[in-house]
Amino acid sequence: MTQVIRSGAFLQQCWSVHPLCVTVKRMTEENAVVLLCSSCKSAHHLSIATVTAITSSAQLAAVEVASRDEPPGEDYLKACVAAHAASLTLREMDVFQDLVRLRCADCRRLYDVTVLAFETRQK
Repeated sequence: MTQVIRSGAFLQQCWSVHPLCVTVKRMTEENAVVLLCSSCKSAHHLSIATVTAITSSAQLAAVEVASRDEPPGEDYLKACVAAHAASLTLREMDVFQDLVRLRCADCRRLYDVTVLAFETRQK
């Protein structure tokens, strides 16, 4: 039976102990990002409130005029997870503010995710 823990502290502890083992696995239909830890075999589910996509400074320099009709950050994150989830990594997190920052090495974007609920499932 799987144990479910509803606290961001478990993800924070997992990530601080073995940061290279925590990877983005998928995004669910319920707007949750699923992170897996290959070391402790935990699945961390992050229910998303909002996503802000931040373009790298190199991409901003290449674009002369920013489009005001850009899709929401959530659409960028969904496309990124579908195309290259293995390139997404957890870069920062703040359980007091319920914020997580993901970075994609392929598309060079940062995703600031406001989390509604943290859930860790341990086997």
